[in-house]
Amino acid sequence: MEKSAFSALLVDAVSKPGVISAAYSAFHNYSIGNQLHAFWQCELREIPLGPIATFMSWKEKGRHVKKGEKAITLCMPVTCKSERKNEQTGETEEYAFNRFVFRPNWFVLSQTEGADYAAEVKSPTWDAAAALAALAIEQVEFSHTDGNCQGYAVEKRIAINPVAEYPHKTRFHELAHIVLGHTAEHAMTDSERTPRDIREVEAESVAYILTSLLELPGQEESRGYIQHWLAGQEIPERSAQKIFNAADKILKAGAANV
Repeated sequence: MEKSAFSALLVDAVSKPGVISAAYSAFHNYSIGNQLHAFWQCELREIPLGPIATFMSWKEKGRHVKKGEKAITLCMPVTCKSERKNEQTGETEEYAFNRFVFRPNWFVLSQTEGADYAAEVKSPTWDAAAALAALAIEQVEFSHTDGNCQGYAVEKRIAINPVAEYPHKTRFHELAHIVLGHTAEHAMTDSERTPRDIREVEAESVAYILTSLLELPGQEESRGYIQHWLAGQEIPERSAQKIFNAADKILKAGAANV
């Protein structure tokens, strides 16, 4: 997988309306990043969208992979072990950590045959109160004197302008600032802080993903906002990974069926 894999997926998703919701409909059991990764592989290889599972999972469902079919590649965690010196005892200790790697272990329903299989169709639902509680974030009264301000985030609190044009999108944007760690950066040195243009691109990209998944208005404006702050630059790979992770976290915090 190319180094810029997640960045490229994000750019495609933002520039092509309908991709995110289509990917979720087909691959809702997986992370948003993997949903998009599977979607584009199917598109490139002209594989009909449908449920995906490993070779053994399909076998357990009474189906088998057709001869000659090439697996779909997804990102998955792999547990690794290493050693480090304990500064207090001076002894060398073994510890485990996760690395994320791309592995070709999955096949789409159309790549298999056998027993009948009914695909489960889901549409995401999201509850703001549940998400705020799960994320330990408080929504407070809007008190900004600038009426053009749509909302803001401070530490673990967000506020939404009562007359915000797209309150749901603004809420996602402000939640993203907190989940992405932007509001905790005030205690860091300037060199450790995320530049404002990147902060805005990251937060609005999360908002775009979530409004797209939930089929809410404001997506066109969101795309314009992202392009404004990018100013012709590329989304950094690290930022793209953070965006997908934050969107997953916010979605799951308020969704009963994800």
